[in-house]
Amino acid sequence: MGSPWKALSDDSRRQMLLLLKSKEMTPSQIAEHFEFTLPAVSTHLRVLKEADLITEQRQGKNKFYSINQKQALDLMKFFENMWGYKLDSLKEFVENKEKKKKQ
Repeated sequence: MGSPWKALSDDSRRQMLLLLKSKEMTPSQIAEHFEFTLPAVSTHLRVLKEADLITEQRQGKNKFYSINQKQALDLMKFFENMWGYKLDSLKEFVENKEKKKKQ
């Protein structure tokens, strides 16, 4: 199994995850959103799959990829535990600053 942190280090793979968050897609459908070849898309998908960030489901000749919800939730929990209180404080700070500007 690959490292999810290494898989997330690449901007193209992060963009693929954003595409897959709303629906499952084939490699060809994913490739339409990028300016690189289908083999390059397949390489990125392999890295994401090895990191357990996406799942693959075969339907006939097609492979459909989607987000691995459990792994995504685990990553979210990690960041929430690491920065949760700081993000709440930042949100409160920004909201208070915007209120002062409006007054």
